[in-house]
Amino acid sequence: MGNRNNPFSRTRTEKLVLIGIIAAICVTAGVINRNFFAVRNFLAILQQISVLGIIAMAMLSLMIARTLDLSLGALIGLCGVILCKMVMAGHSIYPAVLVVILVAVFCGFLNGLIVTKSNSEPLIITLGMSFFYNGLALAISDGGFLSLKGNLKWLGSGSVLGIPVSVLVLLVLMVVIHGMLKFTKFGRRLHIIGANEELAYLSGIAVDKNKIINYTLAGLITGIATLVLVARLGNLLAGSGNGYEFRALSAAIIGGVTFEGAKGDVAGVFLGVILLGIVSNAMNVLGVSAFYQTAILGVIIVAAVTVSNLNKKRRNRI
Repeated sequence: MGNRNNPFSRTRTEKLVLIGIIAAICVTAGVINRNFFAVRNFLAILQQISVLGIIAMAMLSLMIARTLDLSLGALIGLCGVILCKMVMAGHSIYPAVLVVILVAVFCGFLNGLIVTKSNSEPLIITLGMSFFYNGLALAISDGGFLSLKGNLKWLGSGSVLGIPVSVLVLLVLMVVIHGMLKFTKFGRRLHIIGANEELAYLSGIAVDKNKIINYTLAGLITGIATLVLVARLGNLLAGSGNGYEFRALSAAIIGGVTFEGAKGDVAGVFLGVILLGIVSNAMNVLGVSAFYQTAILGVIIVAAVTVSNLNKKRRNRI
């Protein structure tokens, strides 16, 4: 009985189940097509999931505090358009990178400010901001392709000791987010806010201030994700980031993060990201149509949310 009620035991079990599912998918895909087990393929998977993993770290930090942001994908598009527009206008790449990071940070701050001061549901506010950022990106780009003109290739396709630079960026960010959530006062405050916002306020925690900082951090992380994505693609459309927010949300839920806040960690979310990446890559290797891939991704998202809610109901009955 004690183990069943132990949250740490449940967390370990959930991770083991995830690892088992990932292993089963890998074995199945490898048996059908041996190319799946090529080292080159696994490195490609890691590179492909780097942007999703980065955004998932932002979603984790937000959901720990019982908030979320559905504008992150649109913000990637806006920041990417600004970056390419500046480069195409003749500006040097690194001043343009600085501008993009500042824009992303400001937009994250703006999201947090509106959510906290309006006392509105984060889902509704950030969904509205998603349309706003997407509209701005379309207006700035005129709906056409924009190019980075070969800049930042080292970030998009470079490697260090055989490991893609984009993967190294993700790994460093994971370490930073893990350390922040586990070992800093700010991280502990986010957990307290997520567990019981009223209690956090009565305990003297500046709830709104910490939420705004958290959204600002999510903006910074989104700016980093933008640089990695645009560097890898070389060019983009205004909507190139659309959908990343939902996949990041799915990865977080699959990895054990809940809408109730204060639950989840970097390792679980990373396993969720890997699962989505493995599924996508396996379908590509097996020649599954892109249309079916989209449908299957939708099934995974619905299943993840459903299982999360069923687990919540089961825990409440215990």
